[in-house]
Amino acid sequence: MTPAARRVRVDVDAPVEVVFDYLADPANRPAWQSSLRRVVEISGAPGAGQRWTDVTWPGLRPAMATVAHERPRRWAERGTWHGVRADAELRFTERPGGCRVDATVMVAMPGPTAPLGPLLTRLAVLAMRSDLRRAAAILRSF
Repeated sequence: MTPAARRVRVDVDAPVEVVFDYLADPANRPAWQSSLRRVVEISGAPGAGQRWTDVTWPGLRPAMATVAHERPRRWAERGTWHGVRADAELRFTERPGGCRVDATVMVAMPGPTAPLGPLLTRLAVLAMRSDLRRAAAILRSF
């Protein structure tokens, strides 16, 4: 991540292993990630190197990959689409009654659009906060 990365923190009332497994599984993402219609073309077992394609509500189809899978402490992904790169990292910490998820997000744009990266990163962190809160609500029922 670069200095332009932004962070968000959400507490989840579920065991850290349950939270990690749920958030790290691309098949679960449409249930909690507001920008997704569906996830397709999942290849590989859960872990670093797993790949899939997100299908977003505006119709974008970024290629996604897990770049870190250190259960139950750290998970990271990278998405790319036409030169745009988005990195997200989740760190999981046990706390009384559940766990804390610290997320870091960074969007990088190519060439002359590069100045838009920090703006898109700020928007992405707002979406990430909302999405993680939605995931926390789902996980309370587990």
